[in-house]
Amino acid sequence: MEQKRSKVLMLTEGGMMIALSALLSYVRIYQAPNGGSVTAGSMIPIMIFAIRWGLAPGVAVGVTYGMLDFILKPFFVHPLQLLLDYPFAFGSLGLAGIAYVLTTKKGKKGYGSVLLGVSLAITGRLIFHVLSGVVFFAEYAGDQNPWIYSIIYNATYLIPELIISMIVMVLVWKPIQKFIR
Repeated sequence: MEQKRSKVLMLTEGGMMIALSALLSYVRIYQAPNGGSVTAGSMIPIMIFAIRWGLAPGVAVGVTYGMLDFILKPFFVHPLQLLLDYPFAFGSLGLAGIAYVLTTKKGKKGYGSVLLGVSLAITGRLIFHVLSGVVFFAEYAGDQNPWIYSIIYNATYLIPELIISMIVMVLVWKPIQKFIR
């Protein structure tokens, strides 16, 4: 019975975190001209979920959020681009679940493991967006190398998101530690 309750709790939290991320995605600090934006920490709820429940549930919630983000703000030029920019990119936010392993299995409760998880999650998202940019949006690079262009373009909004996410996670980490299994 306890295991069933735990799954219901996880699903409920996942749905709430997806909804919170969707709401926060509309609070934009900066909107890039061809997609992407700096938000009020819209990725944080997904990463907190991943830290709390682990890598696989975190990836599943990230993928679900990615598909919801596509439904709410649809843009795609090719089915593979849709996969790279939505379920794969946002699914990588579940990589923050690495911090779950470090905080629960090894007993480390410090900020380092959480910041590592956040860094891995946003770096994963950056990698998928860069691949999408190189393959599907290279014409925007002009004479510039498409890899360099895509890295710079996507970094203009993901590095500020990383900084915002790290600051917020440092601020909320101590209060939410008691909820981490």
